[in-house]
Amino acid sequence: MTALPESARSYDFVGIGLGPFNLGLACLTEPIDQLDGLFLDSKPDFEWHAGMFLDGAHLQTPFMSDLVTLADPTSPYSFLNYLKEKGRLYSFYIRENFYPLRVEYDDYCRWAANKLSCVRFNTTVEEVTYDEGAELYVVKTTAGETFRARRLVLGTGTPPYIPEACQGLGGDFVHNSQYMRHKEELQKKESITLVGSGQSAAEIYYDLLSEIDVHGYRLNWVTRSPRFFPLEYTKLTLEMTSPEYIDYFHALPEDTRYRLTAEQKGLFKGIDGDLINEIFDLLYQKNLGGPVPTRLLTNSSLNSATYENGTYTLGLRQEEQEKDYELASEGLVLATGYKYAEPEFLKPVRDRLCYDSRGNYDIARNYAIDVTGRGVFLQNAGVHTHSITSPDLGMGAYRNSSIIRELLGSEYYPVEKTIAFQEFAV
Repeated sequence: MTALPESARSYDFVGIGLGPFNLGLACLTEPIDQLDGLFLDSKPDFEWHAGMFLDGAHLQTPFMSDLVTLADPTSPYSFLNYLKEKGRLYSFYIRENFYPLRVEYDDYCRWAANKLSCVRFNTTVEEVTYDEGAELYVVKTTAGETFRARRLVLGTGTPPYIPEACQGLGGDFVHNSQYMRHKEELQKKESITLVGSGQSAAEIYYDLLSEIDVHGYRLNWVTRSPRFFPLEYTKLTLEMTSPEYIDYFHALPEDTRYRLTAEQKGLFKGIDGDLINEIFDLLYQKNLGGPVPTRLLTNSSLNSATYENGTYTLGLRQEEQEKDYELASEGLVLATGYKYAEPEFLKPVRDRLCYDSRGNYDIARNYAIDVTGRGVFLQNAGVHTHSITSPDLGMGAYRNSSIIRELLGSEYYPVEKTIAFQEFAV
């Protein structure tokens, strides 16, 4: 029998976007005969934060937070199996460090993606519509291809966030996602200002500070935060990445959830405590030879920015003193992170999606965002409904196990219900 062309098939689901979360879903669904899925991504190959492959930079979660292990420890797509095939398992064991290097994790994901038959790169989705008669989503690509599926899993990720003050700003400023590609040009400038408060900002500051005396630039680090917050990584706090806490958080009133979202940023956007100490030690070391041309400015929000004659002028406000001031710099690095933006290709089906009073997706407990409650699922972008578990790599396998249960109508990978010692709700 001649196989149907892809465009004539109806898939059980189509995954759009291939970051670590949808890649994990692809790995976990690959051995399930009852599911026929396809994953589409516009990039030519898998890529994960390549602009931040600084020497020694590592994940903030252990290797067990790989694509599959916490759902299926026997999976051939595990990080340990990757190490075994690469001949590095014993080296990793002797290293006695559970945190994979960032460049190593990216290579692991590429290794897994290359083993999958359900992944298509260089495929850009242009439009998604819904065929009411057939009860199928119709996914159209820029190349004119059409794929039909009963369900969708959105994994388009969170694009780089540019603060309002810098939108439309000229010059050659760099977002942290592109830092390594522009580092050499940055270091030719007389001054560099870094704006941001999280792990990426700290890594870039340490990297530029390490070579400040080699290149002779002035270096500023501006953060809106009142201090350089460490990532809270104590074990009882880590229990907040649990099914029980998701149940508790998801059931809270919407306003309460948004308030907590703002308060909990330090639980997943803080700086590794060891790195904070290393920055201080490096400052101490370099100051032995005299004052180092660097400034660390806290409590300072970026309210305006201009670019003229090769220089940026940043309008800042010291929030506690309520004083405005300016800072001039030839180079500008925005370590301002990422923010979810609804893909344009979803416009034709917006009436099938659920939104809360603030215009964000009203994500169900099972990660569905559509009116049926089981037709369109969302990876990440759910801090306002699922708290700090949404961007956490360690919870990716749990979320995918839950999504697979919805796709199949039965549990394939056991979905944990309780793991915490503490109680979150009365």
